[in-house]
Amino acid sequence: MGFFDSEIVQQEARQLFEDYQSLMKLGADYGKFDREGKKIFIEQMESMMDRYRIFMKRFELSEDFMAQMTVEQLKTQLGQFGITPQQMFDQMHLTLERMKAEVERMP
Repeated sequence: MGFFDSEIVQQEARQLFEDYQSLMKLGADYGKFDREGKKIFIEQMESMMDRYRIFMKRFELSEDFMAQMTVEQLKTQLGQFGITPQQMFDQMHLTLERMKAEVERMP
């Protein structure tokens, strides 16, 4: 069975995508959130990034051809912006840390 044939992988990918879409819609109003709302949003984003990192690691560790092609496509797409997947995760982490620091400075 191929990597993408797994119902668990398909369900996880679907859930990750749906959760990401929901957070992005919610994030459009981030500036209107109070301090606690911003903290919750940041925590949810951190959780999403952890889940995405784990999901991508599964692709990297899989010997399935399609999983490996997916990893290579991501590397190619990010490479067009001059970054690696690790740099993408590092940048997201840095952004979330800055957001946390900003929230802590709020009255």
